[in-house]
Amino acid sequence: MKESLELKHNFKVKPSDIYDAWLDSTQHSKMTGGLAKCNNEVGGNFTAWDGYIEGKNIDLKPNKEITQSWRTSEFDKNDEDSKLIIRLKEIENGTELTLIHNNIPEGQTQYRKGWVEHYFTPMENYFQNLK
Repeated sequence: MKESLELKHNFKVKPSDIYDAWLDSTQHSKMTGGLAKCNNEVGGNFTAWDGYIEGKNIDLKPNKEITQSWRTSEFDKNDEDSKLIIRLKEIENGTELTLIHNNIPEGQTQYRKGWVEHYFTPMENYFQNLK
């Protein structure tokens, strides 16, 4: 059975700040601390965390939602890509980010912790230092 997870985190920046940083190579790299090569077009490929993550933009709704195919070097070559949805909702004093990660290969539960440690925590620091 495939794994899936949903996480929410609030950031004290506008949805456009997160959307733009997620899809920009320089900002994504600075935001996470790992080298990223991003693309801001539907169908565009990306890599993150020094090539550990790779995928493709499936759908982009500016400043609202990013949908990507997503896999890591830990996926077996026969594993289907997982699906990542980043939803951005403007709230008082910032943005609520909802991360939905589906179709993860069975037993690979490490990504819940990874999203917090390697994305949400460094993102907090990155956006705080932009002010």
